[in-house]
Amino acid sequence: MTDEEGDVEIDLTQQAADAGADIVDVTTQSFMQDVIEASKSQLVLLDLWAPWCGPCKQLTPVLEKVVRASKGAVRLAKMNIDEEPAVAQQLQVQSIPAVFAFKNGQPVDGFMGALPESQVMQFVERHLGDQVGQAPEDEVRDAAEAAFAAQDFAQAAQLYGQLLQFNADDRGALAGLAQCFLATGQTEQAEQILLTVPELERDREPIAAALATLALRKQAGEASGDIAALEAQLAEKPDDHQARYDLAMAYQAIGQKEAAVAALLEIISRKRDWNEDAARQQLLTLFQSYGFDDPVAIEGRKQLSSLLFA
Repeated sequence: MTDEEGDVEIDLTQQAADAGADIVDVTTQSFMQDVIEASKSQLVLLDLWAPWCGPCKQLTPVLEKVVRASKGAVRLAKMNIDEEPAVAQQLQVQSIPAVFAFKNGQPVDGFMGALPESQVMQFVERHLGDQVGQAPEDEVRDAAEAAFAAQDFAQAAQLYGQLLQFNADDRGALAGLAQCFLATGQTEQAEQILLTVPELERDREPIAAALATLALRKQAGEASGDIAALEAQLAEKPDDHQARYDLAMAYQAIGQKEAAVAALLEIISRKRDWNEDAARQQLLTLFQSYGFDDPVAIEGRKQLSSLLFA
């Protein structure tokens, strides 16, 4: 990631907090976010109602009860069609109450009329299977990781926030949320999150990886060396290990992981114990930050082992 990308600030805290709202009032303006986007990570029930509708007053409390019992698996989006008629018209609603189930951004099912609680539960179960009454942590976690990999850090933060609604001590979700802040250049917010973890647990994954990324992010903010100048300096003085170390940090700051690792490995190959083993220690920090399964980290570990045990 470049520094330019890192400077884009997103209100990830609000994104994460919004994830806890299982029952929301929806307008035409908020429909895309509260229903379409939300349905990509959980089942959304759109309740179309009006103040004058007697059956609506019977159904809505039933819907709210079922949604609360789902413990985050289902969101209820309530829309007053007297104030917001556009969506009802688009869905060709003939009478209310009308309820539509949305999954993955699309309406997949629906019913009209005030059904009893047992039938509403059956309707929900049909779309959730055995998830009703259980927190869908695995699916939400997979969606959060996929969003992070796609660099949709706002969506990833919202999903990690949802996981924290399930379990405030979820270390994976805490680390993931911190990584979202780090990815968008919000270092102080990330540090505040990570410091809530007790010291005895900070050397455990994935908190340790997030802390390693935090350390690297701080170093990247301090990296002021011009890459071209450092490369030219090394061309003249190949054994200038400080220049090569600075170059590795400059590479890391712009997301060139392979080049950063290669530069540190080169220092070790030339002078293994330079600056009290600084290059090796920095490599280990890089590897921890990249993650155990990262291809650059895997190859870098192999090369480091070859150098140390040759």
